[in-house]
Amino acid sequence: MALTLPMADAATTVGSPALNIGIFAAFVVVTLVIVIRVAAGKKTAEQYYTAAGAFNGRQNGIAIAGDYLSAASFLGIAGAIALQGYDGFLYSIGFLVAWLVALLLVAELLRNTGRFTMADVLSYRLKQRPVRIATAISVIAVSFFYLLAQMAGAGGLVSLLLGISGEFAQDLVIAIVGVIMIAYVLIGGMKGTTWVQIIKAILLIAGTAVITVWVLGKYGFNPSSLFQAAADNSPKAGEKLFEPGLKYGKNLTTKIDFISLSMALVLGTAGLPHVLQRFYTVPTSKQARKSVEWAIWLIGGFYLLTLVVGYGAAALVGPDTINAAPGKANAAAPLLAYELGGSVLLGIISGVAFATILAVVAGLTITTSATFAHDLYKEVFKRGQGSQEQEVRVARIAAIVIGVVAIVGGIFAKSQNIAFLVALAFAVAASANLPTILYSLFWKGFNTRGALFSIYGGLISAIGLIIFSPVVSGKPPLEPGGPSQSMIQNTAIDFHWFPLDNPGLVSIPLAFFLGWLGSVTSKEHNAAKYAEMEVRSLTGHGVGAAVDH
Repeated sequence: MALTLPMADAATTVGSPALNIGIFAAFVVVTLVIVIRVAAGKKTAEQYYTAAGAFNGRQNGIAIAGDYLSAASFLGIAGAIALQGYDGFLYSIGFLVAWLVALLLVAELLRNTGRFTMADVLSYRLKQRPVRIATAISVIAVSFFYLLAQMAGAGGLVSLLLGISGEFAQDLVIAIVGVIMIAYVLIGGMKGTTWVQIIKAILLIAGTAVITVWVLGKYGFNPSSLFQAAADNSPKAGEKLFEPGLKYGKNLTTKIDFISLSMALVLGTAGLPHVLQRFYTVPTSKQARKSVEWAIWLIGGFYLLTLVVGYGAAALVGPDTINAAPGKANAAAPLLAYELGGSVLLGIISGVAFATILAVVAGLTITTSATFAHDLYKEVFKRGQGSQEQEVRVARIAAIVIGVVAIVGGIFAKSQNIAFLVALAFAVAASANLPTILYSLFWKGFNTRGALFSIYGGLISAIGLIIFSPVVSGKPPLEPGGPSQSMIQNTAIDFHWFPLDNPGLVSIPLAFFLGWLGSVTSKEHNAAKYAEMEVRSLTGHGVGAAVDH
């Protein structure tokens, strides 16, 4: 039976807010206790940034899955499948295929070459200060956009999951998420954050599996019956739910835009700084490779589950009810949970959704604080001379500042269209970070000018094209189903001239070209340093040693 709740009152009538808050509070209490027990106390820089390589491949793989499966992608993809069918599932394909790039090209070599951050690799054989500054700017940009989307998503989910819609209440929830995130990072460092991500990944996958089995059980474990029910309950889409083109096949622009989005998703993952830093939390490059293998299996299995969840939401809840609920597409999974198991199951999914936000923002915060402390404070300002105690203290201060900025930014962005923030995070990572990583690892002719051209060129082009794209101005309300929370679209002004929603098709090739152009127009070349880096990246010789200057 489909939901028949009056959607104007959905935020106050779906589920039990007290139960949702109780489950979320229980998760916070349990994880804080675990963080204090396993990771509290004074830490060296290595322990704070990378947990001193204390995790094996399986544990790190689970943590990577926890870091990668954000609430935006989980709820958004389920909603995308419910409303856009086949085209919605393409998000999952892009997110999963991206890990093959990370596994084959980045994980092991990055683990062998660097020590704490991505800048350790990019500056290894180049001029330290300019490259570290450029890399830090890129890392902060990616992390900020990703962090802001998560924090704003927390405020947006409040309406449905906690039954409150007032401005102050949503602001309060965003502030609470930020404070808890800061506590995880300050108390536990990377070790504590990793355990939070492990617990969250297990809860998220287990909760989604329960919903999947429950949905299939309603249709006699016959997927064909489920799919037919989804089509029958979606009169506007019907059988088109199972065909490509419902969202991205309307015209040539949408088809090209899909190619651009795919490039950003597939190539962006291998350039996300909070994902790359996880490769340093294992003791060897073999364990780094193993952790990516575990992540691929877990993430791939999870996205298969979202296929059933999405079509289950279409069959049991219906697109009209989903579109009328607060959060639109992002409400599909919670509404399905309420339809299946009432307030209890909705409460569990609510708790998992907020736990997901907490785990992801904690990972982003520790990565950004490491960039501030290690790359900027120690290597740039102190020229490599700062003590570990000073470095860790700066990292803790940076975590607090980042948390406050995230809270304020999330409050201001909670009622806006934040689709461009997620697009920016992946597009900037794919444009500014990945070309420089690949050139550094595989091209002996790459030099400092090439790195600066590639990083700054990719960063500026990705941000510039997004600002002047339809996703920011001049577009009617976004079609539901994207990977991020979308609240309000401003159609009163129109200053866009770039026709695509995602800049990847232009900014990624441009960044590769600029990296080549900068390198061939500079005479700088350090053959000995490249040979040293090549040996180190392939063999792991010297892993754990300080990066030479």
